[in-house]
Amino acid sequence: EVQLQASGGGLVQAGGSLRLSCTASGFIFDKYAIAWFRQGPGKEREGVSAITTSDLKAYYKDSVKGRSTISIDRAKTTVYLQIDNLTPEDTAVYYCSAETTAGRDPMITVATMFRVPDAITSWGQGTLVTVSS
Repeated sequence: EVQLQASGGGLVQAGGSLRLSCTASGFIFDKYAIAWFRQGPGKEREGVSAITTSDLKAYYKDSVKGRSTISIDRAKTTVYLQIDNLTPEDTAVYYCSAETTAGRDPMITVATMFRVPDAITSWGQGTLVTVSS
């Protein structure tokens, strides 16, 4: 059973940074796409960033591009998302999700995750990020 544990959220002042963690268990970590989504107050869920474990390719949506870094610690089966220069617009519950890329094109898998998040079956529980102005 795929299990994802998200952590690292908290209260931070605008301009600060946070590093979110998504620890995975219950599946072979080698061929998966791990994607972060967020849902702010009164907003729809949106994709933020993703990484594919087979080739370590990173993907960033425009909302965080240039000020975020996604990375993997294979030994800890953990994906990290660091976001710098936070603004109140980044306030949201952040969720990590996973989809297998076995037998699939990793890039297409990520694109599909962002386009149809409701089709993703494995989600972490969410971690709240609050950015004060």
